[in-house]
Amino acid sequence: MKVLGLETSCDETGLAIFDSEQMGSDNQGLVGQVLYSQIELHALYGGVVPELASRDHIRKLVPLLNELLEQCDVKKSEIDAIAYTKGPGLIGALMTGALFGRSLAYGLGIPAIGVHHMEGHLLAPLMGAKPPAFPFVSLLVSGGHTQLIAAHGIGQYEILGESIDDAAGECFDKAAKMLGLPYPGGPNIAKLAENSDQNTYDLPRPMLHRGLDFSFSGMKTAVHNLIKDTDGSDSDPQVRADIAASFQHAMVDTLVKKCVKALKQVSMSRLVIAGGVSANTHLRETLEAELAKINATVHYAPPALCTDNGAMIAYAGFERLQAGQADDLAVSCIPRWPMTELPAV
Repeated sequence: MKVLGLETSCDETGLAIFDSEQMGSDNQGLVGQVLYSQIELHALYGGVVPELASRDHIRKLVPLLNELLEQCDVKKSEIDAIAYTKGPGLIGALMTGALFGRSLAYGLGIPAIGVHHMEGHLLAPLMGAKPPAFPFVSLLVSGGHTQLIAAHGIGQYEILGESIDDAAGECFDKAAKMLGLPYPGGPNIAKLAENSDQNTYDLPRPMLHRGLDFSFSGMKTAVHNLIKDTDGSDSDPQVRADIAASFQHAMVDTLVKKCVKALKQVSMSRLVIAGGVSANTHLRETLEAELAKINATVHYAPPALCTDNGAMIAYAGFERLQAGQADDLAVSCIPRWPMTELPAV
């Protein structure tokens, strides 16, 4: 089955073709993908502007589809199904991909299915060379979400903990802005933190001993006060670098300790991390080191599949289409959509 995946939940327009007949090969069924990022468009504003994001998706969908088909040497008539992001996300951005995907599927006479964006992230590591087996604990960490989930199977999810305010990725973006760094914050903070002392400043580890929920709003305040006290936003470059390193270390330390706690709580030995922040090298290295101490393993998607992309939507859609699930002609998107509401496969 060849599935066209469309991702338009926020500020990336991602399209990909997944072919189930190529599962087991090095690319685990991924025929090809194209991705257009709106980072430059939103960088001026320090964050995503929803209306601009929606308009840019509309502008890019058709040329990206043509580029993908040519890259994969696939004709539209050879596509067997279409999967699009149904939620969660920005409603305008979601609707562009949903209407495009559903209309194209109708014109081709093939099924279509709306996919949960975060389930796409959660399942993305299954497209790797050594996919993890269920059950496992998943840390979904991105600009809009920070969640710990016990995954017993596709559609069988138990929320162990989540952010009660800002997501980790959002905190990275805001800390970067306070340090005078461009959007997006995560990779720019990581770059500034290289060859700096992560122990220079002692920043808080929010809610570390209070269950598995996260809270990062206080971290923003701590960074703001630290910058103010040290004139770190526009003075000594080394001060700014040390603040970035200390901030990154505090965030990673909090995420890692919560992951270890979650694995012990549900008696599991596999952790999957997914979402844009999962590409952070310091996070990956720290998780590998700490999980080795408790005989647990960590799995993540290839770097190209960590940020929003069409491949994860195509694969998640394939799994549900294969189970006989599909949407009718009505197009609906869900900006806020708990994963616990998904049907099991």
